[in-house]
Amino acid sequence: MEREIAENAADMTAIGANVPAEFDAATEAEPVLTKQAPANRPKKRRIDIEEIYGTLFAAIPLIGFCIFGLVPLILAFAMAFLDMGTGWDIAEAEWAGFDNFVYLFSTASDEVGISIFEAIGNTLILGISTFISQILALGIAYLLSRDIKGRGIWRIIYFIPYVCSVVAITIMWRYMFNPSYGIINQFLGNTDITNGAIDWTDDPAMFYVTINIISIWSGMGYGILLYTAALTNVNQSAIEAAEIDGAGAFTKFFRIVLPSISPTTFYLLIMGVIGMLQSFTITNVFDSSGGPDKHGITIVFFMYQYLYDWQNVGVASAASWVLAALILIVTLIQFIGSRRWVKYD
Repeated sequence: MEREIAENAADMTAIGANVPAEFDAATEAEPVLTKQAPANRPKKRRIDIEEIYGTLFAAIPLIGFCIFGLVPLILAFAMAFLDMGTGWDIAEAEWAGFDNFVYLFSTASDEVGISIFEAIGNTLILGISTFISQILALGIAYLLSRDIKGRGIWRIIYFIPYVCSVVAITIMWRYMFNPSYGIINQFLGNTDITNGAIDWTDDPAMFYVTINIISIWSGMGYGILLYTAALTNVNQSAIEAAEIDGAGAFTKFFRIVLPSISPTTFYLLIMGVIGMLQSFTITNVFDSSGGPDKHGITIVFFMYQYLYDWQNVGVASAASWVLAALILIVTLIQFIGSRRWVKYD
């Protein structure tokens, strides 16, 4: 035992002998830092040419919004409180206060033949297609998400009407719905109005049905596209677990699939309602006079007639802000209500 201790001591002595003397000297003479080293100055960031190009291209939509969105918005707000007469020159306009709004809600119907409240009612009735279209889009997208033959072709067929011109589509349907020579009444076997043929264009109730059919057919493809994308992201593990527990098709759809795609449903509902309140093209192209008994005059149609037919810019601007307030209120209600049923898990 004493021999091993002696050998270990000899080894430690040998290791110490091999350490350079400079190391000991450096250790003993190590200076103590008394001053903090100066901080490095931040280097100037260099802007390369790609960043400049990227900023310019990204600014194009902002510039477009300012020119075609923000400036008209400010002008419309100003003209809503001005008496513009029958012209467009703001410099010659006089301050009118809230007279345009009072006139809009009181005697405006004497010129157009319909009040702003009736125009809002027409807009809501003609906007039923928004909700029907969304329900049909969800059902078709759910069927096309299954493993069926030619589902890619079916998706293209359903999406084609959405990318087509609304004016061309409306003109096509107008000829099809013509009560005397339209293909729809010919298919039904009766084109004689006096003999009970369906009057799609001049009967107010059937006029509502006609416009809603056109809106559903032309706008359903967008909902099918978004719902198809949303259905591909549904958690399949949850569906498989529900199947193991014995859940049926309806239970899986309403308890798993529908809550999973609720953000897409909410987005389509928001955009659909806004588009509904701004509807104009289909009714104007189908019947530029406003339909039977003015049942085709929506809010935007109402503004259009005051702006171009009656040259009353002030009242038309006031009506535009009534529409903006209505859209804001409806959108806020939808956002508040979405907290109960929209799931972002």
